[in-house]
Amino acid sequence: MAATQLSSDRVGPPVQVARQGRRRGSGRRLNLILGVVGLAVVLAVWQLCSSTGVVDPNFSSSPAGAFVALIDSIASGTIWSPLGSTLSIVALGMAISVVVGIPVGLLIGRNKYLYGLTDPLISILYSVPYVVFLPMLIFWFGIGMNARLVIVVWSAMFPLLINVIAGTRNLDPAYAQVSRVYCASRMYTLRAVAFPATLPYILAGVRQAVGRALIGAIVAELFMGSSGLGYQVQLQTSNFEMDDAMASIAVIAVVAIALTRGVGYLERRFTFWSATD
Repeated sequence: MAATQLSSDRVGPPVQVARQGRRRGSGRRLNLILGVVGLAVVLAVWQLCSSTGVVDPNFSSSPAGAFVALIDSIASGTIWSPLGSTLSIVALGMAISVVVGIPVGLLIGRNKYLYGLTDPLISILYSVPYVVFLPMLIFWFGIGMNARLVIVVWSAMFPLLINVIAGTRNLDPAYAQVSRVYCASRMYTLRAVAFPATLPYILAGVRQAVGRALIGAIVAELFMGSSGLGYQVQLQTSNFEMDDAMASIAVIAVVAIALTRGVGYLERRFTFWSATD
């Protein structure tokens, strides 16, 4: 009986883990199927409204027309230059936000005086829509690359900062006690203790920041750009090229999904140990 009990104890946990993995896999497949069905219903209703004249075809688009326009833009190569311009400004803005935001967030979160000084300012800058500052930003930085970069960094920096600060302030006190026992310096504690323990918060902040950075890039291109997907949508809409505009918007949607899902994959890959059953 003891041998049977020992055998069941050894076999039980792997079987349970396998069952949990299968449940997660089936749940993801179900969500994917439901998402595809929901998207298909929306596209069908949209096509029906366009075909029956519920919406004015002169000022609207249709899924079929947008799909044809998307294929034409890919075949002719007209989509690649605006896409590259938008992705480059998002990548540069995210690089600046990550390089600056993570260490600054760790410092603020571990220092009560810095937190008290900066918390109101961070809350205000995060809460107030940056669009209201566009006229001032145009006066200060013009309408070139610098102004667009400022908006992207502004969009991405604060959600990242807030998440990093929250993760650092919620750090398990036992970690700090161990570092003090081993007489670790503050910088070593930030690098070797606070940063790994805060990684789930950091990656969650990066996932939010990527989406907001893309929004900031599109808004900047709509108002002050001369290139990029946002500028292309504004130009096509002004010329009543609705199918082309919807095709560009579809590309923006695909980019947004790819960026957020990519960061979400990294979040699951490197912070699996933080998941709860």
